[in-house]
Order: sequence, then structure tokens, then C-alpha cells
Amino acid sequence: MATRVSLDDVNAAARRLAGIAHRTPAVTSQSLNAHCDARIVVKCENLQRMGAFKFRGAYNFLASLSPSERKRGAVAFSSGNHAQGVALAARLLGIDATIVMPLDAPAVKLAATREYGAKVVHYERERSHREEIARAVAAERGATLVPPFDDARIVAGAGTASLELLEDAPDLEAIVVPVGGGGLMAGTAIAAHATNPAIALYGVEPQTGDDFAQSLARGERVAIDVPKTIADGLQTTSPGELTFAIAREHVRAVVTVSDDELRGAMRFAFERMKLVIEPSGAAALAALLYRRIPEVAGKRVGAIVSGGNIDPARYGELLGATSS
Repeated sequence: MATRVSLDDVNAAARRLAGIAHRTPAVTSQSLNAHCDARIVVKCENLQRMGAFKFRGAYNFLASLSPSERKRGAVAFSSGNHAQGVALAARLLGIDATIVMPLDAPAVKLAATREYGAKVVHYERERSHREEIARAVAAERGATLVPPFDDARIVAGAGTASLELLEDAPDLEAIVVPVGGGGLMAGTAIAAHATNPAIALYGVEPQTGDDFAQSLARGERVAIDVPKTIADGLQTTSPGELTFAIAREHVRAVVTVSDDELRGAMRFAFERMKLVIEPSGAAALAALLYRRIPEVAGKRVGAIVSGGNIDPARYGELLGATSS
């Protein structure tokens, strides 16, 4: 595994993704600005192909494989968005894909993964280790394992979202991103600080899944139990080795938000901005709306909405559970 990621890597990923990934809009909202006491620019990766930023890293990784590696196929493990990203990227590149997904994966994400042509292998989240299963499947088939976040090609691909954001809003003073394993945060750090080292970077994770915040506080990677949260895409138990190293060097802080705050942000985005966002994708907006990062008050801030893949019935249920 490559231990460094540079702006050159992000730019190379951008070239691979050109004409393939959507250049998603960066939007503003006066109502959002008023509620956050800041000038916010929202990068809408919920409008990306397959509905999340994960497509960027997955395609960059698979497009980097040699012809012989492509013939042997790809294997990934994911609760949903990485699964869809790998499945779609593999289909576009003519690669057979197998995805290891938990039994409780959101139905809409499971269905989309299959519709993109991938084979699905299930596991029990509480009893089985998904990476071990995926490695075994990959070894059995001679396939390439596509990690969800802890790989330079995945990080570089994710970083292209912030590259675009900074082209659209070059005067940003801070960027806020959701944090699961840290791939988006790490890619954002590389793209942002190569452009402007003064930009303050913040990550946001669920209160019950604060492995990254704990790890940064202790100065070493910490493992936690599988978190209980509505943000199924942020249910990681430990930061990646590469992503943690990048975060220690570049990230100002990682803050946490509650499930109620995630629901409130989803509702705000729907009512005031007409954006459909899944719980994981709402983390950055939640941190800003509920003032979890007071340092950004009055500043020009980028916020990445990382995904919008959610079952319609579940979406209605979550919006109805809050009056925020």
C-alpha cells in the first residue's frame, strides 16, 4: 500500500474521472448561512453517479488496474455506497465484481449494487469480520481487493471532489466533511492544503462512532465496537492507517453529531435546499447547523454532502422523527 498521497495523485485521478464522474454542483443557501452564522458552499455529492462520492475512488482504483488484473475481477466489502461505487465502476470498465455486504445493509443500496451487475456475498455485522471474508473471496478467485478507504488510489479519487469545490469557491477558509474510515477527509486534506495550506479542515462523525476523534486525541488508532447510528455509511470501528496518518498532519479537529442532529440536517436540506441526503451524507451540515465548530463562525466554509442513497420509506420515517 502506498503510504503517501500527493496533489499529483489527485490530479491524475481527476483526469481518469473526466467525462466519467459528474462534476457535481456547489450550491449556496441564504437560509443555511443564517442558521450557521457562516457563508456555506455545499458540494452536492449526493448528485454524483450512483448517489455518492464513493464512485470517484472506486473508479480511480479500478481504472488503475492492469489488463491482467481486470480479467481476474474485483472484490470489495461495504455497507452500501462503496459497494455501489465499485459495482458501477466495474461495469463501466468491464470487470467482474463481488461485494461483501452485511445482512442489514439498506435495501436500496443492496438492490442498486445488484442492478449494477455485482455479485453479493452476505455476512452478519455483529459476528463476522467483513474484511477477512472479502480477502478470502479475493484469494479464492485471484481477484483484486478494493478497500473502502485505506488506499492511495481511493483517497486520491475522493480528493477530486474537493479539487472541484476549490475551483468553484477558491476563497474557502474551511472545509467540513463526513468521516467514516477517513478516505474523503484525507483526500480533501491533500487537495485543499496543496492549494491553500491555510484552509482549516474538520471532520464529522456520529457521537456513537467517534473512533477518529478518539484516535486523534490519543495520537494512535483506536478501535471501538460497531456503532449504533442511523448513519450506516459511518459505522467504521477504526481509522485507516493511511487516512489516520494524513489526518494527523492536516486535520484541525474531528467533531461529533447526534442522530437527532443528523435527522435535523436532513430535514433542513429537504425543506430549505430541496436536497435529498442520507444520514451519513448529512454529517457536515449537521455540524454546521448545530454549531459544533464555533471556529468557523463568519467564515466562508465548504461542506461536502457525501451521499443521498436512502430508501424512500426510511427517508420519510427519519424526517418525520424530528421537528428541527
